[in-house]
Amino acid sequence: MVGVGLIGTGFMGKCHAMAWNAVGTVFPEAGKVKLVHLGEANEEFARRRAAEFGFIRSSGDWRAVIEDPDVDVVSLTTPNQFHPEMAIAALEAGKHLWCEKPMAPAFADADAMVSSARQSGRVAILGYNYIQSPAVRHIGKLLDEDAIGDVNHLRIEMDEDFMADPEALFFWKHEAASGYGALDDFAVHPLSLISVLFGRVARVMCDMAKPYKDRVTDNGNSRPVETYDIASVLMRLENGVAATLQVNRSAWGRKGRIALQIFGSKGSILFDQERFNELQLYLTSDRPLEQGYRTVLIGPSHSPYGAFVPAPGHGLGFNDLKIVECRELLERIAGRPSRTIDFAEGLEIERTVHAMARSFDEGKWIEVR
Repeated sequence: MVGVGLIGTGFMGKCHAMAWNAVGTVFPEAGKVKLVHLGEANEEFARRRAAEFGFIRSSGDWRAVIEDPDVDVVSLTTPNQFHPEMAIAALEAGKHLWCEKPMAPAFADADAMVSSARQSGRVAILGYNYIQSPAVRHIGKLLDEDAIGDVNHLRIEMDEDFMADPEALFFWKHEAASGYGALDDFAVHPLSLISVLFGRVARVMCDMAKPYKDRVTDNGNSRPVETYDIASVLMRLENGVAATLQVNRSAWGRKGRIALQIFGSKGSILFDQERFNELQLYLTSDRPLEQGYRTVLIGPSHSPYGAFVPAPGHGLGFNDLKIVECRELLERIAGRPSRTIDFAEGLEIERTVHAMARSFDEGKWIEVR
């Protein structure tokens, strides 16, 4: 039985807790887990969250979770700037680690996390749950089967509107300590899809923008926004494919959009995260009389959909992907093949993000290396 510790209980902390509670039900072969120890900012809050999430013990000190001998794996879901210290401490304590993305605001800290993971010999993966989507997995299969021929162009976008309101208050994601902004908060997700479907990014040219230069704080004062909510990037992938990436945290009307367009010599594939359970496929091999995009509805034939629902058309959701990701983590801990992005692979995504930021600063194409 695997003992679980959780540090941080916000949006992603709750997602992790739900995944740990459900993984054995959805995937019985994953084995049993025990929710051992939850850590939060103070004792009272930790105790309340532990009761809600189903953890046996709680603490107002994250170090107590890491030092607990009954904890085998730690879920780390705190704000980005706290990842390096907590992740390295967990790995040095001999714990496996499931850390939310991105790794860290500073590349040197992300690099240190990789070194610590390598030295510890423990499993350390990042929370890139969108790669677990049955639709994305099927897109990968179509590409492997050469269904749309040689890919020549990729467009990918990620948009949400949780920062679109100019009257919204200043909060921690507006601080430079949290990172660049949309690049490392958002762009890492599209980059994770590029990583599993196509491989590395070779060169980038980036522009960033702040739609709102200042925001009001809790005390009514105005404070400059230190991060960029919008980024547009030209990319050349290592395999030669031309690509574009656009991300926006201030896009009114967009709620959870990751739009993927893949164009090849024999067809194209379209996918939009807001239409999570379907993809569009165009094949030149169809008769001209019927040529057009067909809708492929995700169902039990698209693994691992069938582990959740035995019938097509019912649909999976965001939290289901976290359950799949949890299963993949347990598979990796058990030494079996798994679909995960570990710290070493995640560092390449971080390297790409920092190259994009450098491109913006220097106003030129930058090699990712």
